[in-house]
Amino acid sequence: MPYTPSSARYSEMEYRRCGNSGLKLPALSLGLWHNFGHVDVLENSRQILHDAFDAGVTHFDLANNYGPPPGSAEENFGKILLEDFRGYRDELIISTKAGYKMWEGPYGEWGSKKYLVSSLDQSLKRMNLDYVDIFYHHRPDPNTPLEESMAALDLIVRQGKALYVGLSNYEVPEATRAIQILKDLGTPCLIHQPKYSMFVRWVEDGLLDLLEKEGVGCIPFSPLAQGLLTNKYLKGIPEGSRAAKAHGFLKEEDITEEKLAQIKKLNELAEGRNQSLAQMALAWLLKDPRVTSVLIGASSPAQLADSLKGMKNTQFSSDELAQIETILQNS
Repeated sequence: MPYTPSSARYSEMEYRRCGNSGLKLPALSLGLWHNFGHVDVLENSRQILHDAFDAGVTHFDLANNYGPPPGSAEENFGKILLEDFRGYRDELIISTKAGYKMWEGPYGEWGSKKYLVSSLDQSLKRMNLDYVDIFYHHRPDPNTPLEESMAALDLIVRQGKALYVGLSNYEVPEATRAIQILKDLGTPCLIHQPKYSMFVRWVEDGLLDLLEKEGVGCIPFSPLAQGLLTNKYLKGIPEGSRAAKAHGFLKEEDITEEKLAQIKKLNELAEGRNQSLAQMALAWLLKDPRVTSVLIGASSPAQLADSLKGMKNTQFSSDELAQIETILQNS
């Protein structure tokens, strides 16, 4: 049967304005960092995308090297987009990135104009698209002038290959300069995508304030700390989890006794709020109005459904916030 989206897909999702722009993003967006490569089951990936859109998730986030192998997440997404979402492109926000290694040789990574333009051209072909809605520089390049990287983003918008541009993994000094350069070029920075969760909080040391001041949106990735902020690891490392996968970024040694103790206490607090730990971790990020959207991953439709409930209760009492801080500081 051909896919027909739910007619009620916009009834439950909250949409937040992205910085000072005219664009709104869903409170929860779907990242395709894991579970969408050629090593994964295509029909599972397809069902996750269907369920996400049915729930009002309009933003799908990729990068050139997502897989594995690199490029395969874009290829699979492009296939599903063509087969199932052909008539819904204008309801979707599709983003991709370039910055990490994608191909061999001196032009296959970092931030030169050569690499950024070539990478997006490849991404568009893999996804069967004429343009993406957002194109990010995935990480700053210490050996390329920032002016060159930002000029490449400006060029890409003027070529019609992207509607907006963003930054990812930029700390405050580089982000400050990049935002100003883009503003001067006439292609303002729409959004910043940093790593941010209860366990990774560097963005609170100035970045969120900068984004608010400059009218730039914020979309955290790894909000569940690669699965640590879920009930998945409360009883050890389950088979098939990210920590158990050879190609995963979460390693077994990351799951220490101290970390497990924190996770168990946070889980107890979440249960008191009638939430799963994952739902509470997402709500904790969404409580901040400076956060436009939170990027969630999903290995199954059931995991996606659980995460989507995280936007149902983003209100925290002062006592709950104090308890969370106490737990996080006892590491």
